[in-house]
Amino acid sequence: MTITLTAFEQSPDRGRGLARDMRVRWALEEVGQPYDVRLLSFKAMKEPAHLALHPFGQIPTYEEGDLALFESGAIVLHIAEHHAGLLPDDVSARARAIMWMFAALTTVEQPIVDLAIAKLVEGVESWYEQRRPLVEERVRTRLGELSNRLGDAEWLDGWFSAGDLLMVSVLLRLKASGILDEYRNLSAYVARGEARPAYKRAFAAQLAVFVAASTE
Repeated sequence: MTITLTAFEQSPDRGRGLARDMRVRWALEEVGQPYDVRLLSFKAMKEPAHLALHPFGQIPTYEEGDLALFESGAIVLHIAEHHAGLLPDDVSARARAIMWMFAALTTVEQPIVDLAIAKLVEGVESWYEQRRPLVEERVRTRLGELSNRLGDAEWLDGWFSAGDLLMVSVLLRLKASGILDEYRNLSAYVARGEARPAYKRAFAAQLAVFVAASTE
């Protein structure tokens, strides 16, 4: 059965690999599963056909036969559970990898997204400069904790897993801010993720969509 993802027709991240379909593309590349992509306009994302797949009108969605999923974390977990390469066979190690998936998408991503939203939505407000350091401090607190836990290790729990895939995807959202550069081991960790052949293939595929849209 062919796997079909939905993705932005014109991604607001301008091809930087930050849209959440990138996480799913990367996971599929890691496990060697082919997939098709159905591109959607922002208008189409709010129409009944897509809302039947994703009640919140976002991307990505995942379709395979009779199965339809939304939420990038749930999709990556499904892929990891059904194809070898992203979760360990050992029961305890597998549980820890899933733990790191949840940590990436809740504990770590939340303050990072708050920072992005603050800059995008609140940047014009007179009180933004007073609020910005508070938001950035919450990000640095999480990064400091993660940095201490990672230490000099290559990956979060011995070998690359779906937990690392999602954590790297989340941390990539900070590259433009310069905050990630303050943590040398986390910067190196993200660079290792970006150097993986599967990541490069996924990034190229997402970038190609932006390039094609920009030349039309």
